[in-house]
Amino acid sequence: MRRRPKVDSDRRMVLKRKAARALREGATEYERKLWAMLRGKQMALLRFRRQQPIGPYVVDFFCPSAKLIVELDGGQHGEARAIIYDEARTQWLEAQGYRVLRFWNWEFQQYPEVVVESIWRAIVESGTPLPEALRAPLPEICEVQISTLPQGEG
Repeated sequence: MRRRPKVDSDRRMVLKRKAARALREGATEYERKLWAMLRGKQMALLRFRRQQPIGPYVVDFFCPSAKLIVELDGGQHGEARAIIYDEARTQWLEAQGYRVLRFWNWEFQQYPEVVVESIWRAIVESGTPLPEALRAPLPEICEVQISTLPQGEG
């Protein structure tokens, strides 16, 4: 029986980068819309990356300074195998110190302001030093203004 040669890490990284590039080029409508809200440091003046390789996975959106991952899931993620895979993936990412937020495409389609507010709150809760973040406005497309006061005080 022949053994397959071990793939070295450089080759794997190149393959992951190619996969990430293909995912960026083939982004869904909802991924493009969310990216328009996150790109260019529009969210709390923090940089987001899309289709970022992390370990053995490629995540939809990643904010390195807040260690935040945002996933937009389509209907295929509701299938039994995908649910198990996504749960294992989330557990691995969280074990590495990342916070993972998951939203369904239909949630983003119907309630984009709720998704953006959830991302904002996760950034604030991350403890990341945000020198101007509390003064930074949400993207103009989002009509919801988020209070920086604790709940019940505004």
